[in-house]
Amino acid sequence: MRDLNRLDELSRRDLLAAAARGLLGVGILPLVPSLLHAGDPAPAPRSAPRPMARNVIMLYMAGGMSHLDTFDPKTDKDVQGPVQAIKTSADGIQISEYLPLTARHMHHFAVMRSITSTQGAHEQGNYYVHTSYRMLGTIRHPAMGSWISSLSGRTNETLPANVLIDGNAQHPGPGYLEAKYGPLPIGNPEAGLQHSTAAKGVDEARFNRRMQLLDHINQPFQERFDQKQVRGYRDLYEEAVALMRSRDLSAFDVTQESESMRDAYGEDRFGQGCLLARRLIEHDVRFVEVTLGGWDTHDENFDRVQARAAILDRGLSTLMADLDARGLLDETMVVLATEFGRTPRINGNNGRDHHSKCFTMMLAGGGIKGGQVVGSSDERGENVAEGHVTVPDFNATIAYGLGLPLDQVITAPNGRPFTIADKGVPLTRLF
Repeated sequence: MRDLNRLDELSRRDLLAAAARGLLGVGILPLVPSLLHAGDPAPAPRSAPRPMARNVIMLYMAGGMSHLDTFDPKTDKDVQGPVQAIKTSADGIQISEYLPLTARHMHHFAVMRSITSTQGAHEQGNYYVHTSYRMLGTIRHPAMGSWISSLSGRTNETLPANVLIDGNAQHPGPGYLEAKYGPLPIGNPEAGLQHSTAAKGVDEARFNRRMQLLDHINQPFQERFDQKQVRGYRDLYEEAVALMRSRDLSAFDVTQESESMRDAYGEDRFGQGCLLARRLIEHDVRFVEVTLGGWDTHDENFDRVQARAAILDRGLSTLMADLDARGLLDETMVVLATEFGRTPRINGNNGRDHHSKCFTMMLAGGGIKGGQVVGSSDERGENVAEGHVTVPDFNATIAYGLGLPLDQVITAPNGRPFTIADKGVPLTRLF
C-alpha cells in the first residue's frame, strides 16, 4: 500500500472532484492546482499605488493574433495583403477594416504596438503572457487572476474572485499559490455554472447529513496530514457550498438578459462569454478571462483572421459600449492579449507564421487614458521601432492599475522569491 504522504495531487483532486459530483451534486472545483504552495510573504512590501481599477476583464486571443491584420496595419504592399486600414474614433489611430465596430471605441484604448516576448511557441507564449515567467519544469507560476485573488481577495463573499470562460488545459491556474485562488472554469457560457445545485432528490436535510458524513470521514486524514494542500481542499468544499447557496448565483445565467442584448453580443461562445463577464463584474467578481481561439493562421491567414476578427469585433465593441453605458468602464480594466503576433512575410500557404519580436496588445478602462498609442513597430511590423514593452511590463501595468504591491515577495516551495510581474516595470504614464 502506498504511503499517503506520496499520494500524487492529481489523483487526490480527481478523487475529491468525483466525490463532490456524486455525493453533493456539484462539479465546480477550480482548475488543477500545482503540488506547490506559497510561502510567507516578505514582511515589508512597498505600499501599493492608489487603485484606479476595481475589476479586470481579460480577452485572450489564443493562437497568436496577427497584429498586422488587426491593430497595427501597414501600407507596405508585401506586408499588407488585401487588408485596408480604416480611421477610428481616436485621432491618428487606424486599425484593420476587419474591425469596423471596434473602431468606434478606440478612444478608450491604449494601443501598445511595441510588445516583445522571448517566447515564440504557443504553450510557452501562453504561459509567459499569463504569468510573466518562462515555463520551467520544476515549478508552475500563478496566472494574473490568481495573483489578484490572493493579494486583494474577494469583494463578493459568496462568488469566486477569479473566473475563466472557455479556457483550456494550458492555463497556468493558481501555480504555487493555494488551490482556492485558481480560476473557476466555465465551458459554454450559455450553459452557465453547471452542477451548482444539489443532486435530484437531495433535500436540504439530506445534503447537510452528507456534508457532516464527509467531514467525519475526512477528519482523521486532515488531522494526520495538517498541510496547506489538505486544508486547501477543505476550503474548496466550503466555498463550493457557499456558492451553491449564494443569492448571486444567477449572475452566471446569461439567459436572464434580454434577447436583444444577447443578440448584440453575438450568437457565439466568445460573445456570450463577454456578456457573462459583464454580469460577473456587476456582481463583484474581480477577474474574468474570456478566450477566443483560432488565431494560429499559418494557412489562409486573411480569410481566417477576417472570420475571427468578426467575432472579436462584435463581442468587444458591445462589451465596451455596455460597460460604458452602465458606468462600469471607469472601474473595469479591459485587457486584450495574445501570446505573440504574426510575421510580415506571407508564406507559401497564404499564411503568417509565429512572430514574438514585435506585436500588439491593448488596455482600456480602469483609469487608462484612451486614444493613445504606446511605442511603435517598424514600417513592416517586424521589429520594435520605439518604446519596447515586455510582457512583464504589460502585466505590471495591469497590477499597478489595480493597486497591487508589485514588490511583495512570495516564496515558492523551492525557496525562490517571486513577485506578481517578475521584473516588469509598469507604464504609469498610461493612467
